[in-house]
Amino acid sequence: MRALVYGLMATAAVWCGTAQAQQKTLYVAAYGGSFEQTMRKEIIPGFEKQYGVKVEYVAGNSTDNLAKLQAQKGNQQIDLVILDDGPMYQAVALGFCADLAKAPVYDDLYDLAKIPSNKAVNFGAVGTGIVYNKKVFDENGWPAPTSWKDIEDAKYKKKLVVPPINNSYGLHALVMMARLNGGGEKNIEPGFEEFTDKINPNVLAYEPSPGKMTELFQSGQANIAVWGSGRVKALADTGFPAAFVYPKEGGVVLASAACQVAGSKQAAEAQQFIQYMLMPTAQMALAVDAGFGPMNKTVELKPEQQKGLPYGPEQMSKLLVVDWDTINANREAWNKRWTREVER
Repeated sequence: MRALVYGLMATAAVWCGTAQAQQKTLYVAAYGGSFEQTMRKEIIPGFEKQYGVKVEYVAGNSTDNLAKLQAQKGNQQIDLVILDDGPMYQAVALGFCADLAKAPVYDDLYDLAKIPSNKAVNFGAVGTGIVYNKKVFDENGWPAPTSWKDIEDAKYKKKLVVPPINNSYGLHALVMMARLNGGGEKNIEPGFEEFTDKINPNVLAYEPSPGKMTELFQSGQANIAVWGSGRVKALADTGFPAAFVYPKEGGVVLASAACQVAGSKQAAEAQQFIQYMLMPTAQMALAVDAGFGPMNKTVELKPEQQKGLPYGPEQMSKLLVVDWDTINANREAWNKRWTREVER
């Protein structure tokens, strides 16, 4: 009997070892912070259980994760990467992304989700617009801003904050100023002129850090800023009287995109993970916990869950898309000019 028991134990140990050896590991590179917490708590456990795959999470911002892909070229250690839309267009152009596999869930997405190459997909979005301190505005009898042009108003002198253009929010503002003055991505000159001549006098700081931006509002140094809907939602959730508006000319979409890394050893699992993130349950979690407007049209949010998010056909249709191919081709030169002429 003892020999039988030991034999069964040995067989079980071999079986478990074989099962563990056969379990695949999917390496996902994506943002840190609150997004990582949402992924680890709400998305990854369900995926691992459903597909029997172990997910290893590699945290880093878009610039860092794009650099990892470049450093590992020809021997990729990452199977799936999540980047902001601008860097994702770069990743696609550099050949780091494989074609998306066909799946029914893609039929449920807004047009904003689709990237023309079909090598990546936007799974969530925030919108770039204007945030303001509602309490200060009410005390001064100021109307809420309604236009991109409002940030030029002299009453905001040294009370306006704009991220620099190596940050997507600042870049969106530059593009919108160019568009509103006869230019655009292919003629950025009017945007630079608008910032140099009309916006600069109002700017307290060109601030890239979300934490510092929050401090500037909470200390009363800033009353108005160009920022993203998700960031404003996080600030408002602390009890601060932050209000957000999409300017009448249109807000700008800042999307988060996912792609299977070309050459991945776990290609099928990477495709499954992307599809899993687009399903209603995951989209709901990303909206409620991480502040991403859902790209899946079938997701239904309660009124209190919609606050601060781009949500539904009407809002999604009002978000503008920038020409990332043109921007990425010129961005280095624009950054240098911005430092030299605007933030001098």
